[in-house]
Amino acid sequence: MNAPTTRRPIAPLPDRLISQIAAGEVVERPASVVKELLENAIDAGASRISLRIEEGGVRRIVVADDGVGIPAAELPLAPLRHATSKIATLDELERVATLGFRGEALASIASVARLSVTSRTADAGHAWKLDAETGEIQPAAGARGTTIEVLDLYAATPARRKFLKAPATEAAHCLEALRRVALAHPDIGFEAVNDGRAVEPLPAGGWRERALAGLGDDYKSAHRLVDAEAGGLRLQGVLGAPTLNRARADRQFLYVNGRFVRDRLLGYAVRQAYSDMMHGDRHAAWVLHLWLDPSLVDANVHPAKTEVRFRDASAVRSFVFHAVQDALREAHRPAGGSAGQDAGGGHGEGGPSGGPGDTVFRFAAATGAIGSRLTAADVTRSLQFHAPGVDFAPGAGLAIFERASGSVPTASGGTGETGGAGEAGGTAFVQRSPADIPPLGFAIAQLHGLYILAQNAAGLVVVDMHAAHERIVYERLKTAIADHGLKQQPLLIPATFRADPLEVRVVEDEQETIAQLGLDVSAMGPDVLAVRAVPAELARGDVVALARSVIDEIREYGASAALAARRDAMLATMACHAAVRANRRLGLDEMNALLRDIERTPAADQCNHGRPTWVQVGITELDRWFLRGQ
Repeated sequence: MNAPTTRRPIAPLPDRLISQIAAGEVVERPASVVKELLENAIDAGASRISLRIEEGGVRRIVVADDGVGIPAAELPLAPLRHATSKIATLDELERVATLGFRGEALASIASVARLSVTSRTADAGHAWKLDAETGEIQPAAGARGTTIEVLDLYAATPARRKFLKAPATEAAHCLEALRRVALAHPDIGFEAVNDGRAVEPLPAGGWRERALAGLGDDYKSAHRLVDAEAGGLRLQGVLGAPTLNRARADRQFLYVNGRFVRDRLLGYAVRQAYSDMMHGDRHAAWVLHLWLDPSLVDANVHPAKTEVRFRDASAVRSFVFHAVQDALREAHRPAGGSAGQDAGGGHGEGGPSGGPGDTVFRFAAATGAIGSRLTAADVTRSLQFHAPGVDFAPGAGLAIFERASGSVPTASGGTGETGGAGEAGGTAFVQRSPADIPPLGFAIAQLHGLYILAQNAAGLVVVDMHAAHERIVYERLKTAIADHGLKQQPLLIPATFRADPLEVRVVEDEQETIAQLGLDVSAMGPDVLAVRAVPAELARGDVVALARSVIDEIREYGASAALAARRDAMLATMACHAAVRANRRLGLDEMNALLRDIERTPAADQCNHGRPTWVQVGITELDRWFLRGQ
C-alpha cells in the first residue's frame, strides 16, 4: 500500500538549480561546451581561435580567441542567465544574425563546472579575470581577446559523469564539434591541442578548401561544387561524388546562415537528389551552406540551437533538392575536352555568377578542376538514344574526322598505325584539328566485350559500355514518362512465361499502372502471362525479364500509389534490362555514337547504381607506367 503523498508548497527554484536543469539540454557532454565557447568566440569577431582539451574535456577545456574582448565592467554579467550582448528586442530575436543569443551557455556551464573568463579589449591596459563561482574579478595578463577555461566538468553533478564515454571518445566528439564550427567559418584559423598533442590546424582560407579538409583527402579528387541562387535563397557547397559513398552518414554537414543544424527536411531533400545515383543503403558525403533572410528562419527552437524552422519549408526543400540534383547530374568531362570547358579551374573562390535565370554550377573532375555552366534549357533538352540492334547513322558524330586506311588520331594530332580496331577491315580516322576533339574522344577498340577504349586529347578513356548505356536509357525513360508517358511498341510475337497465381492477379489488378510504364501484359491462362507490347525504347531488351521486374515491384510495394513513389527505382531496373549487354560486338560507328550520347546525357559519368561509367587515363600517367622520360 502506497504511503500518502505529502503536498509541497509551490516555490521558485534556486537560480543555480535552474541553471543545472538548463545545462541538461545545453551541456550534454564536453563537446557541447566546446561548441558553445567556439560560437561565442566567432560572435566576438575572432580571426584566430585555439582549443585545448584534457582527458576528453572533462578535466579541462580552454578556448582562446583574438576577438573584441569584454570590458571589465561587463565581465560579472557574462555568466548570468539570459545576459547577452547579442539581442535586446523581439525584432532582433526574429532576425537573429549571431550564433549565440539566448544567454544560457556560460550560466549552464558555470553551474556544472568551475569557470573562469579572462578578457581584454583593445583600449584596455591589461586583461581582467573573472571567477564565475565567487564573482571575484582581478587584473591578469593577456592579449586582446577572451580566454575561457572550464575545469572539472560535472564536478557539481557527478551522476552526469557516469553517462560519459571514455576520454578518447569524448575527445573525438570535441574535435568533431570544432570541425563542424570550422567548416562554416573558413576565414577564421583554428588550432587544437588534445592532451598536449597538437591536432592538425585549419588555417584561414577559402570555403572549398575548408570543406574538403572536413570531408577528408579521399574527396579532394572526387567532388563537385554547387553554387545556386534563386528567390532570395543561396546554396553553396561541396558534394562528394556518388561513387565515393559511405556506410554511415558521418560526413554530412548542413549549415543555415553559418549555423550547423540537423534538419530532417533538408537532409531528406539531399538524399533524394542522390537517390538514383547510388544504392539506397549507402550515404553520400557533403558540406552545404544555405543562406537566406534571417527573418525567414527561426533558430530559437531548441536550447542547443541545432534545429531550425523555415517560414516556407516546402520552397526551401524544393530549392535544395533541385540545386543538388542538377549539380550532380551535370556529368563531369575528361580534361582536354571541348564543349566550352575551362581547364583553369573555373570561377574564383567567391563563387560563380551567371545571367538572369542562369543557375551556374561548378564541379571538380577526377582529372582536375573544370568549370561548366548548366542552364534550365540544358537540363530539359531532348536526349538522343540508340537502342541495341538499331542501325547507327554512318559516321555519327564524326564530322571533324576523315576516314583513312591504316591510321588513327594521336594526342599530338599525328597518326599511327591501326591494329584493326573495332570492325572488320579496320576503320580509322585522320584528325583535322586537335582542339575539336570531343570530351570522350573517339573509339579505337572494344576490350573483352565489356569496355570501349577511346582516345581523347588527354590520353585514353576506358568506358564500361553496359553501365554507360544503362544511364542513357534510364534518363531517356525518365524524360519520356515525364513528358508524355512511355510509347508502346507491339511485339510481332507475344513473349510468354510461366507465373504463379499471385503474379497473374497482380497483372489483372494493376493494368493501368503497368500500361503507364509502357507495358502490355495479360494472362493467357491460370499460370501463363503474355507480354504483347513494351516501351519502344526497350524493344530490343529482355522482354520477359523486364515484365517480371515490374510485377515483382508491384508485389513488393503494393498498390499503384506505392509504385508511383518508386517510379525512378523501377525505371532504373528497366534500363538495366534494356542496356547493351556484355560480349555484344560493336562497330566503331556504334561505339562513337554511344560516346556522344554519354556526353549529352545528365549524370552519365556513373550508372544508376553509383558505379563509374568511364575512367580517364592521362598521357602523363601512361608515360609513368612505361618509365618514359625517366
